[in-house]
Amino acid sequence: MKKTAIVLILSGMFMLLTNIQAGYSADSRAAQSGSSDDEDYMNEAEPRVTVADPLSGLNRAVFEFNDRMYFWVLKPIAQGYKAALPTPVRQGIQNFFHNLKSPVRIVNCFLQGKMDAAASEMCRFVYDTSFGILGFWDPAKDYPHLNPPEEDFGQTLGLFGVGNGIYLVLPFLGPSTLRDTAGLGGDYFLSPTTYIDPAWVGWSMNGEESVNDLSFRIGQYEELKDAAIEPYESFKDGYIQYRNKKINQ
Repeated sequence: MKKTAIVLILSGMFMLLTNIQAGYSADSRAAQSGSSDDEDYMNEAEPRVTVADPLSGLNRAVFEFNDRMYFWVLKPIAQGYKAALPTPVRQGIQNFFHNLKSPVRIVNCFLQGKMDAAASEMCRFVYDTSFGILGFWDPAKDYPHLNPPEEDFGQTLGLFGVGNGIYLVLPFLGPSTLRDTAGLGGDYFLSPTTYIDPAWVGWSMNGEESVNDLSFRIGQYEELKDAAIEPYESFKDGYIQYRNKKINQ
């Protein structure tokens, strides 16, 4: 039990690594090629969406907690990880986890009625699993039709008309809304790592995925924070506009 508790805590900490920059930084896979749909919204004239923030005081406290966790714990870990593993190894690990989480994207594509995207995701999964050695190599990336926009359950709920609800900053997980927090639950049950026994192995894999992802974008969070006049408001607005664009894709 003690071992499991420690792993759960560390995994939760590591999940912050991939969420603290939500709404601003490009997906780490696309960032390495220099382009991403997640960046485009900042250059497009779209109606701005606002979300109620009645828990602003609590959210700001959690934002500060996450910020300190990043600088004091998570960034040093990611820096050590990056120094220990060469880029090709880390890229292979990232590819593996992206392939492993294919069911999340496939099911949400189906739920949203995006059958072509679902078919593309399934073909990519089969192709990368077969010819990419369980996904450690990503040969499908060279075929644009096998790279549809990624979907999650929060986007699915949004497409069905579920509103954002209130804005939330979750410990370790970063910016969210009431709807997207519910969406995390849906994605959790679609993720293969949820069903690994013993459970601590699955949580450890999630932690490994998170720290590996951050190792590719160390420094981006600092740049975004330094460029913001009011970081809390900037990250909130960036996240909301980002998610709105993803839902409307």
